[in-house]
Amino acid sequence: MRRYVVSVLLIALCTFKALSQGSETGPSIKLSGFIKNDIFYDTRQTSPANGLREGHFFLFPDNVVYDTEMNDLNANPSFHILNIQTRLRADISGPDAFGAKTSGAIEAEFFGTSESDLNGFRLRHAYVKMDWQKTTLLIGQYWHPLFPTESFPGTISFNTGAPFVPFSRNPQIRITKTMGVMSLSLTAYSQRDFTSSGPDGGSSRYLRNSGMPGMNFLMRIAGGNVLTGWAGIDYKRLRPEIVTSANAETDAMIGSFTFFGNIKIKSEPVNISVMGVYGQNSSDLVMIGGYAVSEVTDPVHQFKTYTNLNTASIWADLTTNGEKVKAGLFTGFSKNLGADDQINGAVYGRGTNIDRLFRVSPRIVVTEGRLSFGAEIESTTAAYGTASSDGRVSDTHNVTNVRVLLSTIYKF
Repeated sequence: MRRYVVSVLLIALCTFKALSQGSETGPSIKLSGFIKNDIFYDTRQTSPANGLREGHFFLFPDNVVYDTEMNDLNANPSFHILNIQTRLRADISGPDAFGAKTSGAIEAEFFGTSESDLNGFRLRHAYVKMDWQKTTLLIGQYWHPLFPTESFPGTISFNTGAPFVPFSRNPQIRITKTMGVMSLSLTAYSQRDFTSSGPDGGSSRYLRNSGMPGMNFLMRIAGGNVLTGWAGIDYKRLRPEIVTSANAETDAMIGSFTFFGNIKIKSEPVNISVMGVYGQNSSDLVMIGGYAVSEVTDPVHQFKTYTNLNTASIWADLTTNGEKVKAGLFTGFSKNLGADDQINGAVYGRGTNIDRLFRVSPRIVVTEGRLSFGAEIESTTAAYGTASSDGRVSDTHNVTNVRVLLSTIYKF
């Protein structure tokens, strides 16, 4: 059934393209995409929580697990070949409307929406854009404003630098105003595939039940063709429960802020991107962190208050500018900064027993025409330990995974 739906979609897009090419007033459509094959070897085992889709989207290695003879069961290698990042995209441009140039895009891949949906056809982007020269309105599913679309790391790995780089796509409404070298963007967003953690696991309901969207303000300043900078602030509010375990209605919420800055430097030999993030409750951005119960204010009705788990992250990416051969290096560091208040209950999030993460991954890509071959070595170290009531982690020990990745990419 899934193959039938995909085939019908492709036929419809191609037919629409053929019909629109003969019309001067109708929309035009450009189809593109790529076929990507990834071959990877890991020195350690990785659970689905830390390596999504059979380890393809790798975040960090699992902690040590000992058998009766004190052998670390996770210190066993793994090998895989996957093609699920293969992608299809349709860029649409249409006639003017309401005094604006209109365009849109639909993009999907075979990554699936869950472990059981591996190879499933998944929506990535679906948005319409209206451009009034100095004002742009985007409505639909697109990258979260925290994801650096103009300066994201050029890693071969599908993780694109996560969990150091904020990584999420969200349904949203974004308006951007350009004023000379500066532009300001205001975004209201919801959650879909990338959700917050909570009492019922990962779900969009916590943000939905808060009664307001997540909000993001972003400022971009272009310093000519060499330097571009971004900075902004993000806020979201969650309502973890509507009813407590004692069957009492509750409206307790938790608000979380994220601050970020990003710089990209273009030069003849190399491009350099650097980003710093201070995040509260950042698990929906595929980063470590989350939130926790800080107090049960009423034991009879089980009313609770919550506290944020805070995370700091910094990463840098360097890429050479060769036409046929490009080399690059990604480095990232993430640190658990603990909780705002003392924790006295359940903890919700990702990597909450990790004090810090570090990654270094050199790469090289050779391109001829539309075909590219890439090789990357990705070393990721997680400092696991014991989480305390202040959200910090102590008595740590390092666990490292080394991934060797080979890829072929054929663009069309």
